[in-house]
Amino acid sequence: MFLLEIFNLIAIFVFAISASLSAIKRKFDLFGIAFVAFITSVGGGTVRDVLLGKFPVGWMQDSTFSYIIIAGIIVSFLFTKYLSKLKKTFFWFDTIGIGVAAVLGTHKALEAGLSEPLCILFGVISAIFGGVIRDTLCNDIPLIFRKEIYATACLVGSILYLLLYKLGLNFYWTMPITMLTTISIRILSIKYKVRLPDLTYKLKGNPNV
Repeated sequence: MFLLEIFNLIAIFVFAISASLSAIKRKFDLFGIAFVAFITSVGGGTVRDVLLGKFPVGWMQDSTFSYIIIAGIIVSFLFTKYLSKLKKTFFWFDTIGIGVAAVLGTHKALEAGLSEPLCILFGVISAIFGGVIRDTLCNDIPLIFRKEIYATACLVGSILYLLLYKLGLNFYWTMPITMLTTISIRILSIKYKVRLPDLTYKLKGNPNV
């Protein structure tokens, strides 16, 4: 499906930029930046395809993925100073990436005939796994382990896509609606500082905990 492939390439591109910016900020060398960008861009999709038993995985069958990642790295290099001035640049690229990836993961799982809970799980995994690798390699605490609405936005998006799919809504409406919903949840949660509950437990008799 042509539209699906276009959105897949968009996700790859924006993840490559977000990863490159993160690596550049950490002053990685060229190889390090390229490595982080590549692993981040294909991480979620690779895990998804492996679990679905699709071999070889998507990016190994189509060299376009590699070219898109390289393009993302080049854009990050050429416009580093400009992008650095935009405080929310990384946030925007990452948010768009998870919005697209959540839908793609859910759709691929539905095509494979998996149960509804697994389809939702695949949507979340596809969206967040690359970011987990990126943050780990850049020595950051992955966003899914913070109180921010991140994985939750992907979860809602995946559930919404599944519901619209079951209702028989046209694919060309289902995909953009779900993507925009996921992206909007992420943006609004940051704007209005909506966070998940802080489950902190204090041990009795130890005031320092």
